[in-house]
Amino acid sequence: MSENQETYETQATEVVKQRYAGFWMRFWAYLADLIIVFSINGILLSPFKFINDGNGMDIGLWTAAGIIGAIVLYLYFLLMTKFFGKTIGKMIFGLRVVREDRGPLEWSDLIFREVVGRFIHRVFWFTNLLYLFVAFGAQKQGIHDMFGNTRVILDR
Repeated sequence: MSENQETYETQATEVVKQRYAGFWMRFWAYLADLIIVFSINGILLSPFKFINDGNGMDIGLWTAAGIIGAIVLYLYFLLMTKFFGKTIGKMIFGLRVVREDRGPLEWSDLIFREVVGRFIHRVFWFTNLLYLFVAFGAQKQGIHDMFGNTRVILDR
């Protein structure tokens, strides 16, 4: 048997063994991640309570705390997924983000998945209904997964 054929058979076996993470596993992992992000934001934003007598500092339509909180949220998901392939919530529940072709995660994949996809879910309240794609899709992909050509699988 040639080396290429052996490698192909090993990869084919790995693809068959990988199971996609379902809606509820991903929901609980996301909830754990939100608790972590809110905790980080609480620590980072508590000094703002002592500025301006506790009132929010408006910057156009947003507050400084809102802008910093959003930056922390997007950076948490982006950097954790890029460097570890999973967030802390996904680590707790044994999940991992992979590319569709099982190659290494690229910045472009993750920017579309974690920034653009999550931004769309956060800006329009009704787009949260699109998370139902995870529950009923064959490969358990959310819209943000489709944007980034990624899948969430059960990690071994």
